[in-house]
Amino acid sequence: MPSSTFEVRTLSDRLMEVVRDMILSGTIQPNVAIRQDSLASELNVSKIPLREALVRLEQDGLVVSQPNRGFFVRPMSVAEAEEIYALRLKLEPDASAQSCLAASEAERTAAREVLMRLDAAAAAHQPSAGALNRAFHIALSRPGDHAVTAGIVARMHVMADRYVRKHLEYKGRHLTAEAEHHEILQAWLDRDADRVRKLVAEHLEHTLADLRQEFSLGQAEAPQDQPERQRRAS
Repeated sequence: MPSSTFEVRTLSDRLMEVVRDMILSGTIQPNVAIRQDSLASELNVSKIPLREALVRLEQDGLVVSQPNRGFFVRPMSVAEAEEIYALRLKLEPDASAQSCLAASEAERTAAREVLMRLDAAAAAHQPSAGALNRAFHIALSRPGDHAVTAGIVARMHVMADRYVRKHLEYKGRHLTAEAEHHEILQAWLDRDADRVRKLVAEHLEHTLADLRQEFSLGQAEAPQDQPERQRRAS
């Protein structure tokens, strides 16, 4: 009997992706209750599959549920960024290094193509840049016989997406990221596993360092302004 591969996508699957993209793009804001009635009406669906999608997004770490209050988007924090990037640093450099040795020609072509699309979207400041950034990194870490690791890395990328977008808000950051991406891709295409491991780790560490600075500035700006003004006045 001939075998065939097919994918069955439920309404809940599709809704999870739609709502996830709304969260990652900032359309649904943190710390504001997700009004399931109005969101279901906006998406032209019933509340049951929408609730199923929200439960799955809670499992993915993007939303939290509170008794008698409903679902909320998890607020961003430096503590969460530290945890996400610590996990990525433990898994992604090695996964990408292993994958560069195992990647087929089709997978190598796919990695090139997604980086081209990412460069174009980032240069044009398109909303799709975040998803394409995620797709590029996943394309580097998926090939090979480590499906469990690749799945965890992909999930970490979903959780990291908002932090990547925050990191790229600063002018010129996308150019630095672009240069690092191209250096990583070249090493990956050269099947230079040691260099891939090193470059991916440095890329993640640079992003985390920038995020630490951004969160630090955001927290310190308000309380430090007043003493500084007082020193200048004295």
